[in-house]
Amino acid sequence: MSDLPTIHLVRHGETEWSKSGRHTGRTDLPLTPNGEAEARALQSRLAGTAFDQVLTSPLKRAARTAELAGFTGKPEPDLLEWDYGDYEGLTTAAIRSSRPGWDLFNDGCPGGESVEQISQRADRIVTRLKAQKGNVLVFAHGHILRVLTARWVEQPVLFARALLLSTGTVSTLGFGHHSVDEPAISVWNS
Repeated sequence: MSDLPTIHLVRHGETEWSKSGRHTGRTDLPLTPNGEAEARALQSRLAGTAFDQVLTSPLKRAARTAELAGFTGKPEPDLLEWDYGDYEGLTTAAIRSSRPGWDLFNDGCPGGESVEQISQRADRIVTRLKAQKGNVLVFAHGHILRVLTARWVEQPVLFARALLLSTGTVSTLGFGHHSVDEPAISVWNS
């Protein structure tokens, strides 16, 4: 086994709000029937890999995705989705109608988490994940996984804007040349 971990990121299956583009931070929505099908389809995609640790956001959409994929994850509070505060349940278009030019990854959310706060939370996760060995499986949410990935490769939160992530997908983080100095994105949005 390598001394360096391989991190497998899974975005939860579809919910009504992810389907309609509404920002879903702490609202604990269930998966849609399609989201449950996406989660069950992960079983075959993840089969054949032995995981040394499985982590999940405490929210039921992530935990249910893990369960339907055949895993029981340890709840990790730092994997909660971005706290959208006043923008919870709104679409980007609705937010921009009252705040033109708003960008989540540049501006954060009033009444919720700032860019600095989400960066600090992602950094805590990255530090813990980089200290692991073997394969680690993580079930969480679109924006926190995008920010976690940006921070994994030592980029600012704004880099996460370029990392589109669909529901029910798997991404992999690792290291180039088996070197801790070369954190890398091995697979994205697969």
